[in-house]
Amino acid sequence: MEHPENSEAYKGLVVNAGVEQPSSVNPYLKRKPKKRQLSVAEYVEGIVKGDVTILSQAVTLVESVKQEHQAIAQEVIEKCLPYSGNSVRIGISGVPGAGKSTSIDVFGLHILEKYAGKLAVLAIDPSSERSKGSILGDKTRMEQLSVHPKSFIRPSPSAGSLGGVARKTRETIVLCEAAGFDKIFVETVGVGQSETAVHSMVDFFLLIQLAGTGDELQGIKRGIMEMADGIVINKADGDNLERAKLAAAQFRNALHLFPAPESGWTPQVLTYSGFYNLGVKEVWDMVYQYIDFVKDNGYFEYRRNEQSKYWMYETINEQLRDSFYHNPKIEAMLADKEKQVLQGNLTSFVAAKNLLDAYFSELKK
Repeated sequence: MEHPENSEAYKGLVVNAGVEQPSSVNPYLKRKPKKRQLSVAEYVEGIVKGDVTILSQAVTLVESVKQEHQAIAQEVIEKCLPYSGNSVRIGISGVPGAGKSTSIDVFGLHILEKYAGKLAVLAIDPSSERSKGSILGDKTRMEQLSVHPKSFIRPSPSAGSLGGVARKTRETIVLCEAAGFDKIFVETVGVGQSETAVHSMVDFFLLIQLAGTGDELQGIKRGIMEMADGIVINKADGDNLERAKLAAAQFRNALHLFPAPESGWTPQVLTYSGFYNLGVKEVWDMVYQYIDFVKDNGYFEYRRNEQSKYWMYETINEQLRDSFYHNPKIEAMLADKEKQVLQGNLTSFVAAKNLLDAYFSELKK
């Protein structure tokens, strides 16, 4: 390009053409080829061999909301089913700050050392109602377990599902069992109704409590107490030891007022310190004592069957809800009905009935 400065008017000044600017893209950069989608057979083969990378990819498929991913995931789960069911599933719950993640770190190391085998930790991370995002940072609190060769830690976003339990945790359990993990921890968010959903997918439900959260009347009021197969008071160390012992006594008193559990087991209340690794052996002796007890009286198998039935109905409800909201006619009507409800022209119940009538008439066509 000719510069105007080279004209006669600027005789004493010469401007060179300059150096051609290089491309902003690194010429030596090689674009990585897009990863090939594994086939169902490759997923199943990798999972059964215990390949943690393929297991992680399969869990990602299970959590995906894309229809094509769901189709593959369901096929993988179906083919993994014969290899599943041979683990001990432990649900771990408690209020935020009770020390769930720290306790899991200590518990996990204890049972891997004492009972060998492999451990999978499925940690549910609460999703933001505003951004829908999750930190997925539970691994940072499980410093020792996260680097253990026999452990697999998978934080999952709650994604707005019931009480914070990841919608697909139950299916993830099947995949982990097929990959040879014979001990599975499911950690809940510790709020809302997440405990109900976790209780319906585990063999033993462990409730972590703290001293000073109220007297035995508080214990009686909380529905979660009825679901617990064992209650442990954390942070029973130093100056807090006496308070923890008092809290344990109060919880034991509260448990006496509940009807006897179906299993025939009397829930125990123990104290321990996750941070100082005190009383951990006693907690796991209790857990395995319970497992032996319910296997002997047949309740273990009965509970597993009841859980399978529960999740069948849950899946039906979920599929019906998805089918309703993704119906083109309903999608077209929803905004109008919502507007009428907000303007006071229709009650919520009439609007819902109109939408359901339209949906069912569509199905009949």
